[in-house]
Amino acid sequence: MSSAVTLDGRFTREKLADALRRLCAEHGLDHRGARLLKFTSNAVFELPAERAVVRIVGSTRLRHRAAKVVRVATWLAEHDVPAVRLLTGFPLPVVVGDHLATLWHHVPGTAQPARALDGRDLARVLRRLHELPAPPFELPEWAPLDDVRRRLADAEELSGSDRSFLEERCASLDERLAGLRPALPTGVLHGDAHLGNLIASPSGPVLCDFDSTATGPREWDLSSLPVGVARFGHSPRWQRQLVRGYRFDVTRWDGFPVLRDLRELKLTTSALPILRSHPGVRVELRRRLTALRRGDTTSRWSPYR
Repeated sequence: MSSAVTLDGRFTREKLADALRRLCAEHGLDHRGARLLKFTSNAVFELPAERAVVRIVGSTRLRHRAAKVVRVATWLAEHDVPAVRLLTGFPLPVVVGDHLATLWHHVPGTAQPARALDGRDLARVLRRLHELPAPPFELPEWAPLDDVRRRLADAEELSGSDRSFLEERCASLDERLAGLRPALPTGVLHGDAHLGNLIASPSGPVLCDFDSTATGPREWDLSSLPVGVARFGHSPRWQRQLVRGYRFDVTRWDGFPVLRDLRELKLTTSALPILRSHPGVRVELRRRLTALRRGDTTSRWSPYR
């Protein structure tokens, strides 16, 4: 992939680990034994000695979302929604050099879970979230292409032809979204509602990742799982469980093809800001771009790792 943007790898594991050490030193946290749990849109570190998790924003153009994440997490805690909880006693979000981070209580695992998380859990948590009253603060309106365009602008490395293709894809989806007519009431939505954003705990599933929380069509929260079935080989049974539990089948709604194409574009572009920092994602990015160019909606993808 030839370079159209000459930026250093800003989010290498070494630089992120250094940011973590500085954050811990400045705020009196013990970083011994820290381990990186995940690194795509954000770098997520566990601090075993503190029973805490540090989440460092993985794009300079998406730092603005961190303050919203803090407000949403606080609001969910006030309504006793099963969701990850912020650490208290810190000025969140935390600024550490050029990075922005949020701090969370670690969710204890279940030694012998009765069963793996599935579509029933996602349906239950989404119904709980969607039934909440409007929050006392203003949430952004659902603008799903905003983060795509920000990641394009923040790409560490991207060829001119790939950039042009993705920009044209955004423009086409903009037009299609203008004609979307939701079947469900609009309101608060999680924004990235898939099983990977549920954590199994002794007291039940816990919701995490509020980067994309907004006000918009609830169908969006129901569209991730069927895309996961098609692209990542997730169990079709999970989708059937979601339909039964939520009592709506988004795949039978005439707007679903638009949401599917939109979600696939977001899944593809999520790695753009870390292409030099984390070059292992390049092969998978090329696979996804090839599928989008060909109009292929069935080939299997692998998670960015």
